[in-house]
Amino acid sequence: MKAPLDGVRVVEMTSVVLGPYACQMLGDLGADVIKIEPPTGDTNRHLGPHRNHADMGSLYLTCNRNKRSVALDLKSERGRAAALAIIRDADVVVHNFRPQAMQRLGLDYEAVRAVNPQVVYCATYGYSRKGPYGNKGALDDSIQAASGVAVLQSMVEGEPRYLPTIIADKTTGLMVVQSVLAALLHRERSGEGQEIEVPMFESMVSFVMTEHLWGQTFEPPIGKAGYVRLMARHRRPYRTRDGQYLAVLPYWDNHWRTFCEVAGRPELVEDPRFTDMATRLANIDESYRVTGEIIAGRDRAEWIELLGDSNVPMMVVNSLDDLIEDPHLVASGFWQEFDHPTEGRVRMSSPPANFSRTPASIRRLAPRLGEHSAEVLREAGLAEAEIEAMLAAGEARRPAD
Repeated sequence: MKAPLDGVRVVEMTSVVLGPYACQMLGDLGADVIKIEPPTGDTNRHLGPHRNHADMGSLYLTCNRNKRSVALDLKSERGRAAALAIIRDADVVVHNFRPQAMQRLGLDYEAVRAVNPQVVYCATYGYSRKGPYGNKGALDDSIQAASGVAVLQSMVEGEPRYLPTIIADKTTGLMVVQSVLAALLHRERSGEGQEIEVPMFESMVSFVMTEHLWGQTFEPPIGKAGYVRLMARHRRPYRTRDGQYLAVLPYWDNHWRTFCEVAGRPELVEDPRFTDMATRLANIDESYRVTGEIIAGRDRAEWIELLGDSNVPMMVVNSLDDLIEDPHLVASGFWQEFDHPTEGRVRMSSPPANFSRTPASIRRLAPRLGEHSAEVLREAGLAEAEIEAMLAAGEARRPAD
């Protein structure tokens, strides 16, 4: 079966996680993704444990499947010309250089459009060039700080903290995919390519403030920003009598009634603090505190038995290692294992969306640095002698071993 983006060619000039993660998703959907890397490679190649090659670290492996790697020195004239030759037949270009850097390299939108007028050109970086932060560099932590993510933690922990996941990179990566797909649809209808800017800061402020704009939704404001339920001190997984943890959320009114009945506390249904969602929200700390006290009275297995078939949302708290053996993920085939040609047996998460007619798939495992340099340069029309000259001069690279 063909995948949704079968026949679409994407040229990726990105590193770290944001761009590689976004382009991997496009690759999972069937696009031919050509990853142009510097001769030193994507910086993430060296992050995380590795088995056989130091440039094939775990973080690189999990963000770069379904791609071909071309290693080019874009600062050299031949490297730039080769990149433009590859781009000439591309449908999409994605980069995460700041605008000034792409101008210096001669690979900004105007230069790319000159060789490929219908290209969808997506730039993703820290801050929109429309504002005064446009020249600033950014990484996930600085965007968590700027967008309010870090300060949300202070409301429950007493001081700002970064979430222990690269949420800004991955959320912005999803925005990149959404934007590229929308631009491809527009081009299909109109024949027009276009430039897209997907800044991390604006993407994350939109993400955070969807629920947290709250009283600032109105002008003049009728309250402070911040969805109060999410900032309650007692909003956390509940500790059971045997020291285990459960997520239990008697959120809707019917959830609350069921929970109180199952817990043997029917009087709480009529408690004036908890009679409906509005009153429970107004007394959210008390609602969570009382729920936590009830959960602490039984072992986890008892609660799973009592609530397992009820309408009350409930789930065990998995560790990261638990997820590898989670029975639902195992049964659904979420984890897949492959024999990598150089790194041995590796585990990959499946593309999470399930298509009935055009399924996403894992067709290629993460490539070695420059593994496809000669192959792709031939496809772009470069002669063998020119390719060999670039390889000899270090303007292109293939795997060393």
